[in-house]
Amino acid sequence: MRVLIPLAEGFEEIEAVTVIDLLRRAGIEVTSAGLEKGAVVASRGVVVIPDTELDSVLDAAFDMLVLPGGAGTKHLREDERILSLVKRMDQEKKWVAAICAAPSVLAASGILGGRRATSFPGSLEACGHPNEGTPLLQDGNIVTSRGPGTAMDFALQLVEILSGREKRKEVEEGLKRP
Repeated sequence: MRVLIPLAEGFEEIEAVTVIDLLRRAGIEVTSAGLEKGAVVASRGVVVIPDTELDSVLDAAFDMLVLPGGAGTKHLREDERILSLVKRMDQEKKWVAAICAAPSVLAASGILGGRRATSFPGSLEACGHPNEGTPLLQDGNIVTSRGPGTAMDFALQLVEILSGREKRKEVEEGLKRP
C-alpha cells in the first residue's frame, strides 16, 4: 500500500505527522510531498522536510491520498495539481482522506456531490457543503475527520482501511492509549 500526503505551507502538524507516523508503524509506504521544493513551515512553526516535491510524484500510483488541514488548506485548495489529483484518485476509486479544513479541498474539487463529510466547523459550510459535525466519517472511498483532536482516530481508521482490523489493533496496542 502506498499513501501520498501533500504538505503545504501552514499545514497542521498534528494532523500530518500523526498520520505519517501511524501509517508507517503499520508498515504502509508513505510519501510526504511539499508543494514546492525544500522545507515546509507548519502552522505552529515546526519545520518539516518532505520526502520529495509534489511534481516528482504526480504520475506515481498511490492507493490513498491524505490531506492535512490547517492554514495550508488554502494553498491545497488553490493548487490545480492537488485538485486534479483529488479528482483522479476519486475517479479511480482510490481512497481520498482529509482532516480539519482540508475536506473543503474535496468540496472545491467537486467530488463531494451527494456524499457526506465532516470537517472543522465552518470549513465545509464555507464551500456550500453540509458538515455532518462528527469526529470521523467514511462515505465510500472518502474519509473525513474534524480536526487536530481527532488526528489519532483518523490515522487509525486509515490503518484499518489499508491494512485491516488486526493491524490497527496491533498499532493501537503499541500506542498504549487509554
